[in-house]
Amino acid sequence: MSNDDDRTFHLPTPDMSVFGDAETAEVPTEPADGGPRGTMRFQQPGSTAPRPPTLAEQRARIQAEEELAQRQAAVDAKAAGRRKVMIGAGVTVGVAALVGAWYLLASPQTVTAQCTVAGTGSDADTVVADQNCDPDYVAAHGGHITNGFVFLPLVGGGFRQYHYYYGGTGAIGQRATGGSFTAPSNATVRTSSGKTIQRGGFGITGKTGGTGGGTGGKVGGGS
Repeated sequence: MSNDDDRTFHLPTPDMSVFGDAETAEVPTEPADGGPRGTMRFQQPGSTAPRPPTLAEQRARIQAEEELAQRQAAVDAKAAGRRKVMIGAGVTVGVAALVGAWYLLASPQTVTAQCTVAGTGSDADTVVADQNCDPDYVAAHGGHITNGFVFLPLVGGGFRQYHYYYGGTGAIGQRATGGSFTAPSNATVRTSSGKTIQRGGFGITGKTGGTGGGTGGKVGGGS
């Protein structure tokens, strides 16, 4: 091998200014395979304007925005549907409560009335047969009704007094307890035998017979 093959060749440094500004200069490159020469463009962040998006990128962005809008519209529609269901349920509950309250008012309470002995004797407030307070029975046996008290004549003379006891308990021969001698104004009142002596509803009453009120609110029995 000759000494010429060991020699080192130094090429001069090219003047890059001939290619323009160093920040965006295009530097020619030599392909390794001897193909056509290319160029490289150098850009500096903050000083080089970004390239505009391609048509494909613009279409992709528009499609993504449309899909996002469609998903948001579906979510909003679903939320609106839930709100309508909740509002409808609230209205239904409100109407049901109103109807229930009206039904309670329109359906008066039923109270049982028992005929009891009036007065202050040892047998006062004792439950007796319903007929002793029935106006028809009283009239047929020479008695009368005054201020809610029934007066039935006795065999030896004089009268025995009776009146109704409302809402209490007690069988015939027992003392009535747990009620009142005053008839409730908004209730339907029936005797133990099933005869209606007062019809109620919405606070309005209409007596169909019987003795009406008693001693004005005595409660729980006793003389």
